[in-house]
Amino acid sequence: MYDTVLLPTDGSQAMETVVEHARDVAGRRGADVHVLYVVDDRAFLTLDDDRVPEVTDRLREEGERATDETATAFDDENVSVTTEIRQGNPSDEILAVADERDADLVVMGTHGADPTRNMLGSVSQKVVTLSTVPVLTVDITDADDDGTSPVVEAALDANSEN
Repeated sequence: MYDTVLLPTDGSQAMETVVEHARDVAGRRGADVHVLYVVDDRAFLTLDDDRVPEVTDRLREEGERATDETATAFDDENVSVTTEIRQGNPSDEILAVADERDADLVVMGTHGADPTRNMLGSVSQKVVTLSTVPVLTVDITDADDDGTSPVVEAALDANSEN
């Protein structure tokens, strides 16, 4: 039933709970896992054009760290793990990768950088609404994290350096 699980990550500590759920599903089903990090280019809207390459590089480095750490969490499982970094609107990229990789299930957190906006974050909400495959959303409201994703932190850092 589940041969390929798509696991989008934002690199936050709250992802540990989401990864646990993905490990459980993939381990029980022998599914392959595809870990995805999206460099959210919406964060660039407030940046000067000359700052965009620097922030993009920092976010790509964060994406490499996040996907590598997430992939490592599956070392004890008998599953194949691949990683990918993309740039764009996170929900659009998640939906595109789910289609391109023939994912059978998307496992993601209930919200991203700002858990106070609504119970189901805008990215999760769009993916749940538009996905052609099942989406398992994992409540991360109690996770030990300050709720600020690395994407938001990098954009804020870049703006404060001006």
